[in-house]
Amino acid sequence: MSSSLHGPKVLLCVNGGIAAYKAIEVLRLLQTAGCEVRVASTEDGLRFVGAATWEGLTHRDVASSLYGWAESAIPHIMLSEWADVVLVCPATANTMAKMAVGIADDLVSTTLLAVPRTTPVVVAPAMNVNMWQAVPTQANLKTLRERGISIVMPVEGRLACDAVGEGKLASVDQIARAVLDAADSRTSSKSMASLKVVVTAGPTHEAIDPVRYIANASSGKMGYAIAAEAARRGACVTLVSGPTALDSPEGVERVDVVSAAQMHEATLRAFDDADVAICAAAVADYTPAHPADHKLKKAHEHLDVIELVETADILAELGRRKSRDGRTRVVVGFAAETDDLVANAQAKLVRKGCDLVAANDVTREDSGFGSATNRVTLVSESGIRELPTLTKEEVAAYLLDEAERLLRRS
Repeated sequence: MSSSLHGPKVLLCVNGGIAAYKAIEVLRLLQTAGCEVRVASTEDGLRFVGAATWEGLTHRDVASSLYGWAESAIPHIMLSEWADVVLVCPATANTMAKMAVGIADDLVSTTLLAVPRTTPVVVAPAMNVNMWQAVPTQANLKTLRERGISIVMPVEGRLACDAVGEGKLASVDQIARAVLDAADSRTSSKSMASLKVVVTAGPTHEAIDPVRYIANASSGKMGYAIAAEAARRGACVTLVSGPTALDSPEGVERVDVVSAAQMHEATLRAFDDADVAICAAAVADYTPAHPADHKLKKAHEHLDVIELVETADILAELGRRKSRDGRTRVVVGFAAETDDLVANAQAKLVRKGCDLVAANDVTREDSGFGSATNRVTLVSESGIRELPTLTKEEVAAYLLDEAERLLRRS
């Protein structure tokens, strides 16, 4: 099997069933097609195909527990966010039921629940004919399909229990092809192909002296997720980034800045020919008025008082410029709040002249700086939409869906 894809990342989730041995063949086909494959297995799955087999084929540790995995303290988040496509093969009736109702009681089920909304999932069931035809299994199958999950239907044949009927795992070629098609469909959706997008991300550092600065705890993860999703949709993306430890998203032009003044200059320059601006950076509101040109010595240069001045308001400036030259552009801001979330976001929407504000309560554990998730309320002239707790990649998808809608409306 050949493929024109360039290295899609596939997470293979293996469950406890005799058909697990066929997942080895699927893995090899995907590797031959240029995929990078990692394996997560249930403990029962390892009874059929051991960890040494998977590790020998992938050259990576197999993940089978939420605890004690060498590569990450939170393997379900790391793996779910790493994958371009998730394949469940073989999928047992038990795992399908967990997926349908959202049970997360082991590594595989927890990882599947954490998969971002934008990541395609392919399920290849295999089980006894009566288990397959059971009313709960068929109901769960319907639920998974309604959620957009691809099902590679089992075929009729002689099963391991000697029964004959539906429940036999589909051919390995068919399963591998379904995964490649899912990866291809993800990368071929170019709804923003003609658009230019500028995204700001991360904190700014405001110098007190050459070694000390004022900053905040922003990790930049939200802005980077937005830039990555816009690039996947085909946009020409400029990411204006404050200091972070994050790798540049693929296909994104990254402009590194340090201070609020530098971010202001770089963002306005990128906005000149942009269609969409999304300001996810946590820009300092104040900066030292007179930063020292040398390291201050506490023995004789006490910092009892630091005189501060306001920094330039990037979002407000973009709001004023968005309709220049007869162009209609969309400007999106973030509001990191600790109280009166919606009221403050509505006021910011008007005050800054932007089209959409994504407000989040940074006192929440699932929505604060550095977290893997975000709980966002979208505020615009057309109304208020409260999103559930989502990964930052999922929030990025919602934001860009809304930005595209606002562009179409204009």
